[in-house]
Amino acid sequence: MTIRIYVRASTKEQDAERALAGLIQFSQNYGSEYVAYIENESGTKLNRPILNRLLNESMAGDILMIESVDRLSRLQQADFEILKQQIKDKGLRLIVSDLPTTHMQIKHSDTITTSLLELINNMLIDLLATMARLDNEKRRERIIQGLQRSGYKPSGKKANLAKHNRIKQLLAANSMTKEEIAKAVDCGVATVYRVAKQM
Repeated sequence: MTIRIYVRASTKEQDAERALAGLIQFSQNYGSEYVAYIENESGTKLNRPILNRLLNESMAGDILMIESVDRLSRLQQADFEILKQQIKDKGLRLIVSDLPTTHMQIKHSDTITTSLLELINNMLIDLLATMARLDNEKRRERIIQGLQRSGYKPSGKKANLAKHNRIKQLLAANSMTKEEIAKAVDCGVATVYRVAKQM
């Protein structure tokens, strides 16, 4: 089992490693083998290079350790569902430093307590992720209002329909993993998950 410590900040000007020393020390409660993943990307993006690498390198039974839920996600609900599914598919256990219910270790024989704790953790993580997203949206709204007052008009990014169609074809063929499809189509694995969810 490897403890995979993920720390993130939105920009290079922010200190993504601020919480790393504390998380390394905290990880000693679970084992001595850890790998640190340091990323400077927005939490509103599902497709993050370092997070993708962490997921690709993970094995079932590994621990994904974060300081708080907002370091993992400020995603829209649909994207957060995709990320949760990726974590589940990998068989990772999520431990959130500032969420004590995720620290508890229950004996495997106590299935009722384990199920109840898992339910509580899922609800708390969903709630905290929603709060992080709403906080981010409120900040963006203030920025947009300021930009509009200055006369700036943002433009939106459109989906690459050709890539989406190719992804659908490869998914329908059911002969490649989502990671292999992402490489074949030259896109992020998050895009493949998003198209799969639409199908």
